[in-house]
Amino acid sequence: MTSTSQAETAAPPHPLLPGDDGTGGVLSGPWRALTLGIVSVVLLLAFEATAVNTAMPTAAQQLDGIGLYAFAFSGYFTTTLLAMVVSGQWCDRRGPLAPLFSGIAVFAAGLVTAGTAVNMWMFVAGRAVQGLGGGLVIVALYVVVGRAFPERLRPSVFAAFSAAWVLPSILGPVISGAVTQHLGWRWVFIAVPVLVLLPLAVMGPALRRSELRRSEGPKPLRADRYDWRRTRDAAMVALGAALLQYAGQRFDGWALLPAAVGLALLGPAVLRLLPHGTLRAVRGLPTVILLRGIAAGAFFASELFIPLMMQTQRGLSVTMAGLTLAPGGLSWAFGSWLQGRPGAERHRAALIRVGFVATAVAVGGAALVLFPAVPVWVTAVFWAVGGAGMGLAIASISVLMMKLSKPEETGGNSAALQLSDALGNVLLTGLAGVLFAALGGGAVGAAAHGADGGSALPAGAFAAVFLTMPVVALVGAALSGRATAKAAV
Repeated sequence: MTSTSQAETAAPPHPLLPGDDGTGGVLSGPWRALTLGIVSVVLLLAFEATAVNTAMPTAAQQLDGIGLYAFAFSGYFTTTLLAMVVSGQWCDRRGPLAPLFSGIAVFAAGLVTAGTAVNMWMFVAGRAVQGLGGGLVIVALYVVVGRAFPERLRPSVFAAFSAAWVLPSILGPVISGAVTQHLGWRWVFIAVPVLVLLPLAVMGPALRRSELRRSEGPKPLRADRYDWRRTRDAAMVALGAALLQYAGQRFDGWALLPAAVGLALLGPAVLRLLPHGTLRAVRGLPTVILLRGIAAGAFFASELFIPLMMQTQRGLSVTMAGLTLAPGGLSWAFGSWLQGRPGAERHRAALIRVGFVATAVAVGGAALVLFPAVPVWVTAVFWAVGGAGMGLAIASISVLMMKLSKPEETGGNSAALQLSDALGNVLLTGLAGVLFAALGGGAVGAAAHGADGGSALPAGAFAAVFLTMPVVALVGAALSGRATAKAAV
């Protein structure tokens, strides 16, 4: 399997830079500009993600597109899946510069398209373009870490990536809510491309110098040719998922045709892209890969509906609805820290199981606000529980993946983990959208024009999502015991 980060795993040892004595940190002289630049890009991507969650309900209502609400998220994840495969091979053959800067440009174009949309379908198209750019960028950033930083510094850089999500989790909803209320939701999308210019200016020269030094040293191993089969399979998955989501929005006999075509495209391609036995939860690595998709899909398919639920069911402002998600970002960081403590290694499967159970409890508990007597802060408390569970599960899954991979397989298995994450988001977000629309979530008249929130959307549409996703999380908990390899006999 071709890796999305093969350039990282195949890289020769990194030579010391001028001024680097082998003991400095990521913010020491030789690394400072590059570290600040790439972390700034992650910071802006994280802010955009949290800001969109806050502004999306207002955008969907004003564009009369609540029925396509989930499409605005799943469209992003669908194209990201395709772009990750393309970016991985592009990085392997040409280095990360071109896919990184191209991805940022495409991402910015998608933001502008979404911010200037005149209807919901144009908005969804903008989000899909964003996904293409985001997929190119995230893979290229990881390859940059592998190519530009010595092995001793890479854990610190990845830790900085995780830390970069904490501040946006707190400030993103506040800033996005204020902008949405006072300037309009469109500015949440249009302003981000301008903000990305500064980190590009800081990072660009340092990254080019790093690539120049690399070109003068030992040549990295690169793919002999572009593997069009993997790109074809990724495109089949993306198209198949899109057709399934489209079929789910139709409630007539004609929906069977796109559904059948979507399944025909999706099934064989997924089997080729993921390790053998993944969909059957074969013990060991295949189950680990599967669990990543289940965890990501169950959590994020629920999260995207929380701001909409808080606004339409409980009448919260845009800002307060978005802040409901903030505790989850903080507790996620805590859960990730906790699983890295001494002694945790002996309990990986148990930590994953606890994480899934916590996620199930959080998603089900968040829906309690559908009862008017339940205080709105209850959702924030439950989402903090879910964030901690995700921190435990996701980090432990990544650790197990590395542990169960041979050195020469680490890159390919890392790619499979990312693909499973994206695929879980696509399919479970699409399922959530189908359930939401089927139970009245597509009836947008009152939601689009009702200022008082109230019961503009039927509570049953939200309940369908928040009762289904805990079941999915509990399936993950049940499978967690299969994540470890069989003991030798």
